[in-house]
Amino acid sequence: VALSLVGIWPRTLEAASHREAPLTAVDRTADITDFYAFVSPDRPDTATFILAVDPLLEPGNGPNYFPFDDNVRYSIHVDNNHDAKEDIVFEFQFSTQVRAPGVPVGFIGVGEGVAAPFNSPPPIAPGTPLVPPAITALDGAGSEGLNLRQTYTVSVRSGPKQKARSLTSTAGQLIAVPSNVGPRTMPDYPGLMSQGIRDLDEGIRVFAGTTDDAFYIDLGAAFDTLNFRVPGSGVLPVLSPAQDAAEARFTPDDVSGYNVNTIAIQVPIALLTRKGTMPAAGEPAATIGVWGETARRQIELRRSEKGKTAAGQWIQVQRMANPLINELIIGTDQKDLWSRSEPVNDAQFAALALDPLIARAAQAAVAAAGASIDIPVPDRVDLLPLVTYAPPIASANTPTGPVADLLRLNLGVAPTDFGTASRLGLLAGDASGYPNGRRPLDDVTDIVLRVVVGGVLIPEFNVAPNNRLGDGVNINDRPRVTSFPYVAPAQDGRNSRHIDPGEPGCDGGNCPE
Repeated sequence: VALSLVGIWPRTLEAASHREAPLTAVDRTADITDFYAFVSPDRPDTATFILAVDPLLEPGNGPNYFPFDDNVRYSIHVDNNHDAKEDIVFEFQFSTQVRAPGVPVGFIGVGEGVAAPFNSPPPIAPGTPLVPPAITALDGAGSEGLNLRQTYTVSVRSGPKQKARSLTSTAGQLIAVPSNVGPRTMPDYPGLMSQGIRDLDEGIRVFAGTTDDAFYIDLGAAFDTLNFRVPGSGVLPVLSPAQDAAEARFTPDDVSGYNVNTIAIQVPIALLTRKGTMPAAGEPAATIGVWGETARRQIELRRSEKGKTAAGQWIQVQRMANPLINELIIGTDQKDLWSRSEPVNDAQFAALALDPLIARAAQAAVAAAGASIDIPVPDRVDLLPLVTYAPPIASANTPTGPVADLLRLNLGVAPTDFGTASRLGLLAGDASGYPNGRRPLDDVTDIVLRVVVGGVLIPEFNVAPNNRLGDGVNINDRPRVTSFPYVAPAQDGRNSRHIDPGEPGCDGGNCPE
């Protein structure tokens, strides 16, 4: 039983991995915040994977903002034969250029450019070009003010020998979209973001750059020992039917106003399956398991004049598939071990998954305040379908494989248009939502509260209040994006703001934008 239940709780936890382990708390550029995988709603013959890193980026924190790390390898792993081992790996590596030595900021530009005024003191003569035009392009004319620029490479490893091959674009080098400095410097930021989308070999599409953080949660309440504050709910974090149905925020979204660095890749489904074809949902080959990973070289030297250099083999820093595993399940003494281990070895964490502490903590917290909620009796076999290749995600004839923290995705399930998709995914009958993969719109906080604490996969627990648990944040602070890369443009550094706990006007679904 212990082996069969390993990873059940980790797969279904509630949120994102923002600074969740001792190692990544001090290595933010290698910290994976969220990982998404879904069949593309506007290109259903493809699947999209999104790896978000570097948490809680303050949009106005210049002058260098938040580049990707040249010394980190970012990768996305695919298991397509149900053994919890990688069969296909997409790897991304970045290189930083300083294009205007002597300029003290990473990004600068105004209008059509600004010359030195008539009273400019020597040695700069009046009329001398001084400030470049506003940044309207990633390359060529309009990119002069893009002083700090990052290019990147994409490679894929697959086949029995995992031989790597580079993916190239006919549009030239791949350039990461920088942080949104503000409207004077970058007057058409969505246009810059569009320029960052590139088509590669084999029908693959990529994007890399700073974007809005798509995750949403009343994070402060969650970590204050589950001290949620849904209006009218009393002690229990329970949504009324009207609140549950509303596209609204009834409590603060602590992630609002922040950015992350995002890597997105869209791949033809036929390239992802072991059969090399577009599968039907009922075929075993239709369901894959995916996860994201970051790694650094074994040795890194910091030299006074030449900067950093790295050598040796790549060493894994972090992995992520399902949300919020390391924060709330893995003990602090084992968090770094978990981050550096492979999914196929998750049996070593069995003791942490058999009787999820968070469910007992929620029950005890509300009891201390004079309320009660029933939770399932361990061992939690009701959660077993979420951590193996099993229904309702995989077909019944799919080999279950070892229990491992993989985000499982049935590539044969038709996607729901993002404009009409349910935030509650499978719990609301939307078969293309979490935990069948994960979309940026999915409210994984509410889903997991109901599944793990409420036990709603057991019929007798699928009743109120268990099936209406939630934090009161039902939507992101940015509208849903319905085309690649499916995340909103980065928050504006000059004009961004956060919806903070206790902010006037936030209760009742009227939180200011």
